[in-house]
Amino acid sequence: MSRKTGMGSRGRTIRVGVIGVGRGQSFARGATDLVGMKLVAICDTWKEKLREAGKKYGVETYTDYDKFLEHDMDAVVLANYFHEHAPFAIKALAAGKHVMSECTTNHTLAEGVALCRAVEKSKRIYMLAENYPYTAFNMEMRRVYRTGELGPVTYAEGEYNHPMAPDDRLRISPGMEHWRNWIPSTYYCTHALAPLMYITDTMPLKVNGLSIAAREVDDLTVRRSDPGSVILCRMDNGAVFRIFGLLLPGHSNWYRVHGTRGAMEITRGPGYFGPGQVRVWHDEWDLRPGELRERTYLPDWPEHADLARRAGHGGGDFWTNFEFANAIRSGRQPFLDVYRGVAMSSVGILAWKSALADGTPIDVPDFRSEKSRAAFADDHWSPFPADRGPGQPPPSILGTPEPTARGLANARRIWREIGYTAK
Repeated sequence: MSRKTGMGSRGRTIRVGVIGVGRGQSFARGATDLVGMKLVAICDTWKEKLREAGKKYGVETYTDYDKFLEHDMDAVVLANYFHEHAPFAIKALAAGKHVMSECTTNHTLAEGVALCRAVEKSKRIYMLAENYPYTAFNMEMRRVYRTGELGPVTYAEGEYNHPMAPDDRLRISPGMEHWRNWIPSTYYCTHALAPLMYITDTMPLKVNGLSIAAREVDDLTVRRSDPGSVILCRMDNGAVFRIFGLLLPGHSNWYRVHGTRGAMEITRGPGYFGPGQVRVWHDEWDLRPGELRERTYLPDWPEHADLARRAGHGGGDFWTNFEFANAIRSGRQPFLDVYRGVAMSSVGILAWKSALADGTPIDVPDFRSEKSRAAFADDHWSPFPADRGPGQPPPSILGTPEPTARGLANARRIWREIGYTAK
């Protein structure tokens, strides 16, 4: 089926419910007839914001997730907290809904196993809503790679380093136990890894992780975990990928791919996506007839560029809805299916295990194989406060650092400003 089948009103309109009135509103706005979707319900526990969103979109609202799943709809989009996606997805799949989940699938290996089993049992579509593969430059690099011009990938780099002003970070992480204040930087790896997997169609087999505990970066916040990390992934074709992030000074959203006879990268620049140019180059002695030694150009999306340009995250917020709708209509799982989603999310978990052992290499299970994944069905290892208990890991290679007095005072000031009154 053509990629274009998601456009307009071809086929039955897909009725969609969205979890989350914050980030979820991007998906709510995108569930339109342009992709053959209709928003029918929203769910959140934030009652005031939920009422506002319900009036804005003219749809039913729910604070009870089980009641929400009883609504007459075909699909659910999960934009709730980072570490809570898998249980919500499994419930939705059991209720017969297709699921698209924000940019991690599982926060433990046990959840990853359970989610793969749930998708297989339900026979429903599952998609990871990872938007960074769908920028114009990443889609162009996928196109170039698939022509074979560069040969098979040997090495690649992905960077998603997104520092924020301390006050802004506190505004989006209210509360001492908010997940953003505890998440190891390795866990937020999909923005850096997913585009490389999309471009090269490879899977991770082994990871090494090293964490960067620069406490000065968090002096004015209450974040306990480390602000930066580097992950090395051995891929299934033998290539090595380097993944870097997350909050160290110096914004960076950048990708580079080396093949057996050439390389390509996006040009660096300010902001999320910089100028968005693609640079492709070869060594002079390896040029083939008609090839340029080097070219740099500004790519566009292969289709629907006008719609993508109007969407957030470099067009990715349009393309995730588009690909999800097409997958539902065709009955075929999307590229960012449950197995790729769980694999790349588990890279973050396993890289943290590696980092706590100063970079020891750790194998990534084959989540397509029940024999391989079954060994991790009871692996609930997690650094998040809700999972505290014997044998659970710390959020930092330094243990569990205490916030500074300056950080605590600043947090209380910011949280009062935004109306957050809990501890």
